[in-house]
Amino acid sequence: MSAPVNSSLVGELIDGRYAVQRHLADGGMAAVYLATDTRLDREVALKVMRPELARDEEFVTRFRREARSIARLSHPHVVQVHDQGEDRGHAFLALEYVPGRTLRQVLTDEGALTPRAALDLLDQILQGLGAAHRAGFVHRDVKPENVLIRDDGMVKVADFGLVRAISSQTATAQSGVVFGTVAYLSPEQVERGTADARSDVYAAGLLLFEMVTGRKAVTGESPIQVAYQHVHGGLPTAASVQGSVPPAVDDLIAHATSRDPQDRPADADALREAVRAVRAHLSPAELDARPTGPAAATASRGAATAAFVPGGATRALGRTGQTSPVAASGNRPPSPPSHSPALRPRRGRIAALLLALTILLGGGGAAWWFTAGPGSTTLVPDLDGTTSAEAAALLEAADLGHRERRTWDEKVAAGRVITSNPASGTEIRRSTTVTVTLSKGPERFRVPDLSGLTVDEAKAALAGENLTAGTTSEEFHEEIAAGKVIRTGPEAGEQLKRGAAVSLVVSKGREPIAVPQVAGKAADEAASILESAGLKVVREDPVFDPQVPKGAVISQDQASATLFRGDTVTLRISKGPEMVTVPDVQGRQEADAIRILKEAGFTVKVERYLGGIFGTVRTSTPGGGTSAIKGSSVTLVVV
Repeated sequence: MSAPVNSSLVGELIDGRYAVQRHLADGGMAAVYLATDTRLDREVALKVMRPELARDEEFVTRFRREARSIARLSHPHVVQVHDQGEDRGHAFLALEYVPGRTLRQVLTDEGALTPRAALDLLDQILQGLGAAHRAGFVHRDVKPENVLIRDDGMVKVADFGLVRAISSQTATAQSGVVFGTVAYLSPEQVERGTADARSDVYAAGLLLFEMVTGRKAVTGESPIQVAYQHVHGGLPTAASVQGSVPPAVDDLIAHATSRDPQDRPADADALREAVRAVRAHLSPAELDARPTGPAAATASRGAATAAFVPGGATRALGRTGQTSPVAASGNRPPSPPSHSPALRPRRGRIAALLLALTILLGGGGAAWWFTAGPGSTTLVPDLDGTTSAEAAALLEAADLGHRERRTWDEKVAAGRVITSNPASGTEIRRSTTVTVTLSKGPERFRVPDLSGLTVDEAKAALAGENLTAGTTSEEFHEEIAAGKVIRTGPEAGEQLKRGAAVSLVVSKGREPIAVPQVAGKAADEAASILESAGLKVVREDPVFDPQVPKGAVISQDQASATLFRGDTVTLRISKGPEMVTVPDVQGRQEADAIRILKEAGFTVKVERYLGGIFGTVRTSTPGGGTSAIKGSSVTLVVV
C-alpha cells in the first residue's frame, strides 16, 4: 500500500478556488481530498500529486498534457476532469466527486457477486473504457479501486492518471519504471512495458473473475511471484474457485485474459458485446446463482500497487531490453503453488509457433524468419479516411490481417475508416490482425409522432428513441384535448443526434371567447363582429320595434356568457316602428273618437275649446287618413 500523504492541505484554498474540506484517500501517485469549488459552488475531488512527483518537471509536463487530453473525454461512465493546475508546488486535478463506494469496498463488504450483478457492473465499466479506447486512450490501471459505484448504482471508471495516447509510443514503462497494480498487469505490460486497449481488456477479465469468485485471479507472496504468474503461469478457472460460476462466464474470462493479446477482444467495446451475448445466453437461474463457500462471504482485501524499478528493493522488477523482468531481478523464478486450482491449458497454436521457430532456426532459416518471414515487422499503413476495401488492400500489402468493427461518427463519412488498432505508423509483427474501425456515419434518431399523447407518454416515447424532452409550451386547440401534445419542434420525422432535446407544444383545450355586445348595431356589422370572434350567427325574423331603427339589432342571446369557437349567437333584428293610418274621427263625439283611435293603436290627448260643451271633435293631429307610428299620440280638439 502507498504511504499516507500529509493531510495538511485540509482547510487551505488551492489555486484561489478550491477550499479543501477533508482527506479522502491516498494512492501511489497522489492524495485525494474533498474540496469545494468556490467559483461554481460545487463539490469536487481534488487529486494532488505527491511532492516527489510534483518536483519532476518531465512528469509534471506529461501530467499537464495528458490531463488536458483526458478532460476532452466526456462519458457518463468516466469520472470527469474539471480542471488542472499547479499552486505553490502542488500539481493537482479537479475531478468530478462521486459519492459512493469503490468496487473494492463492495467486494470487501459483500464478497462474491452473482453472475447477473457482476456482468451488469462489468457492462458499465466497459462502456467507460470503450469511450476511452474510441478516443485513443488506454487506462493501464484498471482495478477495483478505480471503479466507483455511485449511491444510485451508476458506475464510473476513475483515475486515468496513467493513460497515454495510443497514437504515441504507448508504454507502461518510462525510464525503466513500470507503473500499475501488479495483480492486474497484462503479460505484455510486465514483459515489454507496452500497453494498448487489449491490456485494459485483460484487466477487465480479471475484474470479472474477482467479482464472481470473491478473490483475485493472480496471487503470490511478492510482486515478483504475481508478475511471474501473469507471464508464465496459467490462470485458474473461476468455476474451480467458485462452483456456481456458469461455464459461459468462465469462457468469457478465459477469452478476455488470454496471454497473447491477439487472442483477446480488440477493445472494451468488443468485450462488452461478448458480455451482453453471454448475459443473454444465461438462464435466470444461472444469472442469479448465489456464490457458495468461503468466497461468498470473504472478499480479497487490499490492492498492492507497486512501481517496478530495475535494481530496486524487494517490490521492484528489473528489466534489460525485452528480457523477462523475473530473470533480470536475479531471483529464481518461483514455482506455481502446488495448491493452485486447475490451470487453463496453453493454446496449441503458441506451442506450434514456437516449434516452427525452433525448426526454422535450426535449419538456417533465422534470417528469413526475422527479415521477410512471420518474425519480421512492418508498419501499420495510414488507413484513416479509406474505404473498407482500400484498408483491406493496404493491410494485405503490408502482410497484415484485417478485422472490422463499426461505430457512429459525426465527422467521418459512412463507410470510411475512423481509426485502427494498432494505430497507423505502429511497428508490429507481420501477420498481426489490425482492427479497423469504420464509420456508420452520424448517429441519428427519428422524432416520433407524439400528437395526442400526454406529456408523460411523449417523454417515454422520446426516451425510446434516445431523445429527450425539451421545453414545454401550451396553446389552445379546438380538437386536441387539454394536456395532450399538439406538435413537436423539430417536427415528427426529423433526424436528430442522440440525446437531442425535442420541444413539446401541449393543448390547453378549446379557447374560451368572451361574447361581444352588438345590441343597437346594424345587423351586418353585428354579424361581422361575432364571426370575427369565431362565433356563428343566427338571425331571427325581424320584428317591429319603435325604439330600434330598422335593420339594427334589438337584442342577442348569450349576451353575458363565455362561449367557444364555433358556438352560436342568435340575433333579433328590428323592422323599425310599425306605421298605422290615423282614423278620421272629425265630427264624432269625444268618447266615440277616443275609442276608435285606441282600437287603431294610438294614444289620445284631448284639448277642449270653449270648455267643449258640445263634446264634438272638431280636428285631430295628425289628421285622419295620414300615416303615424303605431302607439304614438293623436291630439283631438273638442268643442
